[in-house]
Amino acid sequence: MSANSTAGTPAAGVSISLAELRENQPRFQGFVGGHRACVGCGQALAARLVTEAAGPDVAVANATGCLEVFSTAWPDSAWRVPWLHSLFENAGAIASGMEAAFKARGQSTKVLAFAGDGGTFDIGFQSLSGMIERNHNVLYVCYDNEAYMNTGVQRSSSTPHAAATTTSPAGRDRLGKRHMKKDILQIVAAHHMPYAATASVAYPSDLRKKVRRAMEIEGSTFLLVHSPCPLGWRHDGAKSIEVARLAVTTGLVPIIELERGALTGSMPIREQRPVIEYLRAQGRFQHLFADTAEAREELEHIQALADYNIERYGLRGSGNDARDTEGADTVRRGGVRWA
Repeated sequence: MSANSTAGTPAAGVSISLAELRENQPRFQGFVGGHRACVGCGQALAARLVTEAAGPDVAVANATGCLEVFSTAWPDSAWRVPWLHSLFENAGAIASGMEAAFKARGQSTKVLAFAGDGGTFDIGFQSLSGMIERNHNVLYVCYDNEAYMNTGVQRSSSTPHAAATTTSPAGRDRLGKRHMKKDILQIVAAHHMPYAATASVAYPSDLRKKVRRAMEIEGSTFLLVHSPCPLGWRHDGAKSIEVARLAVTTGLVPIIELERGALTGSMPIREQRPVIEYLRAQGRFQHLFADTAEAREELEHIQALADYNIERYGLRGSGNDARDTEGADTVRRGGVRWA
């Protein structure tokens, strides 16, 4: 090393390959391969991204569901952090107890609660609401695959309007689910919590940023991660990221941040895609493409829902933006967010 260079800094004139450096950079992994998730499982990818961003000083309370089942088939486990299996309905309560125990011991370990939409929107909502109201220092992550996938693809209150499931089948009298998707983000934000946000596995850089933001906050935080399920959504597992991206770029899944209930951030959509591109890519919506007046009306209704989201959250982009839907996923190994 030359006299003009400092420790850890390359000498003048020495060429360093950034790509090679990042390929060899160690990265913490709290959730590893070898599990039994379906090919293209968005939930498995989301769990890996969240634990990487959260780091090693965490403990996880994981509700019953796909993630718990495919990651812990005895005698194996994909988890490399302390992990506790909760019931379907009480991840928020178990996480609250874990946080209180760490606090009593004088430890700063952050507690993460993981659950699917069934264990969050529906049967786990009571314990989640209590956790937030008491402001436990817990990051609650909901992996939203929009149905009870682990038990046979039954509809949940997160299932989108008109989607076909085993308990909201499409047929002669009904075109799939007849109810709107519950706006869980606004409901939890109404608890006046410090931070709540949405994210998508199609935008890993944005997801990691939000995890790190939540980890810095003392108190309850909430992250809703849109996570495709090839089995339940009936699309090719190789298309999971493409499908997830279409959910965002159509406006059906707004990527936003709320602090104390107020909108503080959003991902602009550079080029809005028509909802039919997202719907046509999934078998659960194929009944909407029948040549009938009812099906055409439903397609118009879903497009109107997407357009409403864009206006409500100010998602319409203007020009090229490094943080919009075309720039936000420009990521390099090692965690650099922007190209």
